[in-house]
Amino acid sequence: MREKEGLTRLGSQGTTYKFDYDPSLLESFGNKHPDNDYFVKFNCPEFTSLCPITGQPDFATITISYVPDQRLVESKSLKLYLFSFRDHGDFHEDVVNIIMKDLIRLMDPKYIEVWGRFLPRGGISIDPYCNYGKPGTRWEEVAWQRLSQHDLLPEIVDNR
Repeated sequence: MREKEGLTRLGSQGTTYKFDYDPSLLESFGNKHPDNDYFVKFNCPEFTSLCPITGQPDFATITISYVPDQRLVESKSLKLYLFSFRDHGDFHEDVVNIIMKDLIRLMDPKYIEVWGRFLPRGGISIDPYCNYGKPGTRWEEVAWQRLSQHDLLPEIVDNR
């Protein structure tokens, strides 16, 4: 099945880790339930990238939630892709948008959102959020509603 789906990273014992941004690491496979709407959620609590100005490390929890259409992202390839940001310099807001756009190109989901909860540096934390709903579907309206009400009840930040 792995070969049938074109998955090269899943089950590979020769995994190599790239330290700079590489969207070609992402792989997808067919959705066996395209007639059902359901969420798939990934949490990456050990995400790292670099500040593009100072080169200092930035640490975050990246949360990705999506409603698949015909394709799903393979989790090992997602892990390797997120790891590839390790030595990549970009602002927090850019990081979440880049991740979202790469996953849209890969899967063409019905809906997707990416939320970065970055640890403070210099006494301030930044938590960018972005989302997308497929145009012309009910998910386009869901995206607007979730974005427009995203931080009406902001979380209490007392653990950072």
